[in-house]
Parts: sequence; C-alpha cells; structure tokens
Amino acid sequence: MKLHHTLLATSLSLVALTLSAAEPATDGRIAVHFPAELRTETLRNMRDHLLALQQMQDALAHSDFERVRDIAENRLGMSSMKAHGAHHVAQHMPEGMQAIGSAMHRSASRLATEAANASASGNPQPVLAALATLTQQCVACHTGYRLE
Repeated sequence: MKLHHTLLATSLSLVALTLSAAEPATDGRIAVHFPAELRTETLRNMRDHLLALQQMQDALAHSDFERVRDIAENRLGMSSMKAHGAHHVAQHMPEGMQAIGSAMHRSASRLATEAANASASGNPQPVLAALATLTQQCVACHTGYRLE
C-alpha cells in the first residue's frame, strides 16, 4: 500500500512539474480596452447574465415558463439594454463585439417569446432551442474578445 501511495505522489509531482514548466498558452482573443469603472460594471453585468442563464435553466427544470420569460426579457433581452447602459458601453466595443452583443439581446427576447408560447403549449423544445442560441452568443463573444 505504501508503494502505491509513493508512486501516486511521484506521479502527481511529475505532472505538477510538467505543468509549471509549460509555457502559457497564447490568448488569441481580441483585447478590448474599457475605462476601469466601465470594465468593472461590464464584468458585473456579465456575471449577472451568467446567473440569469442558470436561473432560466432552473425555471425550465420546473416547467416555470413564465419565470423563464421574465428573466429572459428583463435581464438579458432588448428590454434590459437601457438598464445595462448598452449605448454607453457599445461606444468602447469593436464592431464585431457590438454585433454579438446585439444578437445576444435579440436572442434573449426571442427566448422570452418562446417561453410565453410554451406556457400555452407546454412544449419546452422551442425554449430549449432558443436558450442554446442565446448561449451561443455568449460563447462567441467570450471566445473572440477579452476585456482589459
């Protein structure tokens, strides 16, 4: 048994040494420079977007389509843009990032519509498809850009 623990400890040490010796991967995302206060506020908004996605998934798990609709529209959809100061933030974004952000807000409003429809039909499939489309916008932005 001691030999097993020694081999395990040695293997873990070698893995740790290998990882620490590896050169950091190059981050190929486009750096977007925001004023410090705006960067902090934007990151807070993005964390709230992530929380909204989680809360919508929880609501979907309970077939609470009205809650999904409310979260999608008011926290992420076109109706949320003024509260997030989208016009002010967009001035600091490259055109591609602006396009993805706009698509994300439109996708969230479409998700809200599908959730409202699901309240009547009971069919969650269109809501799930709309959620996947919305999440795709988040992935696209975070894959292509980083805030500095």
